[in-house]
Amino acid sequence: MADGKQKSAGDNGNRVRLRPPPVHNITLTQLAVLLPSFAVVAWLFDRTSAVSFAAGAAVSILPQAWFAVLVFGFRQRRSLLRAARGAYAAHAGKFLLSAAGFALVFALLRPVSAPAVFAGFGIMWTLQTVGSARLLRAGY
Repeated sequence: MADGKQKSAGDNGNRVRLRPPPVHNITLTQLAVLLPSFAVVAWLFDRTSAVSFAAGAAVSILPQAWFAVLVFGFRQRRSLLRAARGAYAAHAGKFLLSAAGFALVFALLRPVSAPAVFAGFGIMWTLQTVGSARLLRAGY
């Protein structure tokens, strides 16, 4: 076309209408790993380490779940521009929620084990990264 706006097959007015990826599986996997991990940490170490581990895991899981709901949840038909802006805003919110989570854990949780907090966060973040990579490889 002369204006450079060619429509491709399946393009319905520059709207995104795809089946959302099953990102909820990432959160479910994180929770499934958290419960036995919490039990192992509680068995091997003390109560402070176990609670700190769970708090660090929550700092990873909750912002990830919030991000997934905002980006892939209830809105399935939007313009590409709105979808991109929404994803950027959700990612910024996820970062801020993580920072606020760490601030709350270290300000309010007494006593706290910093290595256990970061271990819980790191394990859940690793699961989140691996889960996202698997979804990308699956074509989502």
